[in-house]
Amino acid sequence: MDPNWNDNQPIYRQLRDKVVAMILEDVLKDGDALPSVRNVAAEYRLNPLTVLKGYQELVDDDLVEKKRGLGMFVTAGAKTKLLKNERQRFLDQEWPLVVASIDRLGLSLEDLMNKADKKKAKAQAGDKES
Repeated sequence: MDPNWNDNQPIYRQLRDKVVAMILEDVLKDGDALPSVRNVAAEYRLNPLTVLKGYQELVDDDLVEKKRGLGMFVTAGAKTKLLKNERQRFLDQEWPLVVASIDRLGLSLEDLMNKADKKKAKAQAGDKES
């Protein structure tokens, strides 16, 4: 987990988003235990209540479940649920802004596809080198 926090969002929300990113990137998979509240609080010098509040949002979103005496675990299907929600949020909130920028800059579909193809080719070339 990245220990850098910014001033734009409450820390509990940033912590929640970091765990969400870990689930989306398969760092945490279905059934995996989250780091304990105590360990996260100590490692990142946070108030345990802040960590607990971030984790509670994950529980409220049904992405994590509490197991009494054992800790918190990623629920089955959490990644699928997150992908569905994140895709919808992107389409509803971010995509209209992207489309507005594309229109404002006069970019064509061909411009965008060429850029995407070049980025994909560069990534594949990087994979072969490593």
